[in-house]
Amino acid sequence: MEEKQSFLKQKIDLESPNRNIIPITTSIDSDGKLSVGGCSIEELVKKYDSPLYILDEITLRNSCKAYKKALEKYYPGKSLPIYASKANSSIFMSSLVSSEGLGLDAVSEGELLTAIKGGVPNEKIVFHGNNKSDKELEFAVRNNIKVIVDNDYDLERLDEISNAFNHDLEIMIRFTPGIECHTHEYIRTGSFDSKFGFGIEYLNILFNRISNTKHLKLKGLHAHIGSQIFELDPHKDLGEIMVKVILEAKKFGHNVEELNVGGGLGIRYTESDDPPSIDEWVKTISSSVVEACKKNNLDFPTLMCEPGRSIVSTAGITIYKIGAFKEIPGIRTYLSVDGGMSDNPRPITYQSNYSACLVSNPFNINSKNKYTIAGKHCESGDVLFKEIELAECKTGDLICVFGTGAYNNSMSSNYNRIPRPATLLVKDGEAEIIQKRESPLDLLKYDVLPDRFIKQN
Repeated sequence: MEEKQSFLKQKIDLESPNRNIIPITTSIDSDGKLSVGGCSIEELVKKYDSPLYILDEITLRNSCKAYKKALEKYYPGKSLPIYASKANSSIFMSSLVSSEGLGLDAVSEGELLTAIKGGVPNEKIVFHGNNKSDKELEFAVRNNIKVIVDNDYDLERLDEISNAFNHDLEIMIRFTPGIECHTHEYIRTGSFDSKFGFGIEYLNILFNRISNTKHLKLKGLHAHIGSQIFELDPHKDLGEIMVKVILEAKKFGHNVEELNVGGGLGIRYTESDDPPSIDEWVKTISSSVVEACKKNNLDFPTLMCEPGRSIVSTAGITIYKIGAFKEIPGIRTYLSVDGGMSDNPRPITYQSNYSACLVSNPFNINSKNKYTIAGKHCESGDVLFKEIELAECKTGDLICVFGTGAYNNSMSSNYNRIPRPATLLVKDGEAEIIQKRESPLDLLKYDVLPDRFIKQN
């Protein structure tokens, strides 16, 4: 009897969850069905309906601990991993990463509020963004949140706002180091042509401008070279480049004490993916910075990094219920599910690939069936899997899609007025709601009819 879906039988990497396809606590119960966090997925769907996001707490905490442990192991100075909350922002996620000693990066007032409500200390929050509003900047100044300055407009507004508040503010400068990496062109942010950050050739002019401000204190430098990266060599180069910029800043009287090397470590979505471990990635970054500091007789700055996807993605799964089948003889069989691009826009946006299995027959025993898994939205491109091999399945069966903890929830929408799914946290056989399911009525809360329409009716 042939067994498919070999990723379910591969040894779990407890130290580097980003190298697994499945959450750490994934198991097959006594009935041969899929469980996670000690919870039967079928029972969870009976209670909480579908589609359903599920996060495994053990996987989340192991990922956080892996970054902390590796930084303590390889970097002799102070260090702080900072969770990139754009990957999955919620009060729960803010609380969890804070409880593990991580900071958090935010790119809007909404993410800042979420971080603060989740208990992240203000001094461990950094505020990103290439077009921050005055309202957002004022929020950061009032709450003593470090701002990463992305462009001239940022700097001008911060100078005026800090003067208006008569309040000192720590800032970091984001610059583009000019490093190329092999990743999807939409998520390559470290090259010279990027909407993010100052060009490296402009930094000396910038350092001089900051010297002439009254309240802005240049605390650190930030650079980020991309996302879902499997290469280590670009990160070897990054440390040396950033240390050289520290030395330039010193010429203008700035004592740069923090280096933020961004994030970008990839995860394993499919069996062909082979990302470095968290330990390898941190070792590469740390060694690069340490070597450059020693070479230039420079004290070790506080080393920051910003993992997002590699913290939360593998911890997350999404459960769908199968509905309609449509067979086109000789071409394909469409299998439609009760979600799609509104809860996972990455396939239609980035042509992203995932791994999946049936909840009731996870190993796809004796499978000879290939399906195209289509979402329920009114878009021909709403396809989660162009072709996947599954065991014989029927309407009402459940499909589990792995690696959906990052960017699925945070990029979700109400396209076609479809409510967002609930999110559960699972651990030790217990499941708790951390984000409630939206209802169709929830989607009407902010609709307003003009008075003249009400009078006409």
